[in-house]
Amino acid sequence: MTRPAESRQVLKRALISVSDKTGLIDFAKALEARGVQILSTGGSAKAIREAGVAVTDVADVTGFPEMMDGRVKTLHPKVHGGLLALRDNADHVAAMEEHGIGGIDLLVVNLYPFEATVAKGAEYDDCIENIDIGGPAMIRAAAKNHGFVTTIVDVQDYDALLAELDANEGATTLPFRQRQAQIAYARTAAYDTAVSTWMAGAIGEEQPRRRAFAGTLAQGLRYGENPHQSAAFYVTGEERPGVATAKQWQGKELSYNNINDTDAAFELVAEFDPAEGPACAIIKHANPCGVARGATALEAYKRAFDCDRTSAFGGIIALNGTLDGATAEEIAGIFTEVVIAPDADEDAKRIFAAKKNLRLLTTGGLPDIRAGGTAFRQVAGGFLVQGRDNGHVTMSDLKIVTERQPSEAELADLLFAWTVAKHVKSNAIVYAKDRATVGVGAGQMSRVDSTRIGRRKSEDMAEVLGLSEPLTNGAAVASDAFFPFADGIEALAEAGARAVIQPGGSMRDAEVIEAANRLGLAMVFTGQRHFRH
Repeated sequence: MTRPAESRQVLKRALISVSDKTGLIDFAKALEARGVQILSTGGSAKAIREAGVAVTDVADVTGFPEMMDGRVKTLHPKVHGGLLALRDNADHVAAMEEHGIGGIDLLVVNLYPFEATVAKGAEYDDCIENIDIGGPAMIRAAAKNHGFVTTIVDVQDYDALLAELDANEGATTLPFRQRQAQIAYARTAAYDTAVSTWMAGAIGEEQPRRRAFAGTLAQGLRYGENPHQSAAFYVTGEERPGVATAKQWQGKELSYNNINDTDAAFELVAEFDPAEGPACAIIKHANPCGVARGATALEAYKRAFDCDRTSAFGGIIALNGTLDGATAEEIAGIFTEVVIAPDADEDAKRIFAAKKNLRLLTTGGLPDIRAGGTAFRQVAGGFLVQGRDNGHVTMSDLKIVTERQPSEAELADLLFAWTVAKHVKSNAIVYAKDRATVGVGAGQMSRVDSTRIGRRKSEDMAEVLGLSEPLTNGAAVASDAFFPFADGIEALAEAGARAVIQPGGSMRDAEVIEAANRLGLAMVFTGQRHFRH
């Protein structure tokens, strides 16, 4: 049945059943002032009644009390019939009259806090008890019948509804109800996604037959990677410190590329425990162009910057500790898109305040690099799902495979370079010296080409810094995957490298090891690969 595009429905009767009671009393009073009869359940009815607002218990309408610890209270024809009945269908109207079913024009429901229950680490049975049944059933019914019924599932839409009623003499318009219906269905979809995802993890189902992902709109973006692409930023509710949870102190809204690069920067710098000293990562197009440790945040930044000053222009800077005034003053000397850190002192905020286009973000902490999680990537006709790359190696994991043993300093640089290489697009080669990158080769189809690019970057910076030789001389080098041939090792030796860290596992490992021995290089295997695409 086709209905008028601007069909207005006067709001006479509402059913309110909410878990989150934020703004409930003011909202209920506003509905009462507009002549709306209110039905409600349990704690919602109690709160509304205690505020002096007239309210009818749903149990008085259905003739059945709430039972089974509240599991059954709204699953009744007098509720669902009131939500689903088509007001312009004679048969539906006759059925309502015959069975004493009153129409419900407004449904206000927010669901049991299942996601919050899971997030706090509740036991299995507690999570099960926080799966809402009646709420989603009512939401879906009301949203389906949006030709007549308005559905509100978010506290943030209370004011929008009241404004709609005021603008339309106590009625809602079809476009408003359609929009609220879409919001409602998205909410139940996200809720079911949270439940199914949690249950798959709880029962150890690594490859569930159906997989869904959901998010809440955090920000509409001007465009995506390029101006002709539309884009938006959605958050999942995961309490992982980073760009999604950060506080922005100043600057323009983050762009699509800003968000992507800032996430890459902060996930990288979080690899470096602040208890072991400050660290800084500078990112451009999701690849690090400089990473370093230092005695202070300022020193770490300067050393990272000196890896590739050209690429750092317009980049993203991440720190693993508090941003101080001295470091902020140095950063302010070049154009930077975003700075992200766990915290920033007042001097830093004051200095950055003069840079109106620079975004400053603080997160309150660092993400746990060893925590599990899920990553997915869309492909034509589907998507790939995998666990987060939380691989981590320590000194005890390394297998020395060459005649020459790496020194303690070389081992420290090898582990540093390996940590950075995990965050470089494949094929990835990272040269490091004294816990700072001195050359990065990223994203090449040939590992030898990445080796040569990293060397060339170091040679260019040696000229800028007035050095007599590139810093790759005597450097430690990490490769994100094994060397399939000896030519990669030979290229590293030509660049002046003295120690190499790589996964190993090539059919030609013996040939590669022989080349390293012949060239006097020390080499260690990790047994772990870090492809990144």
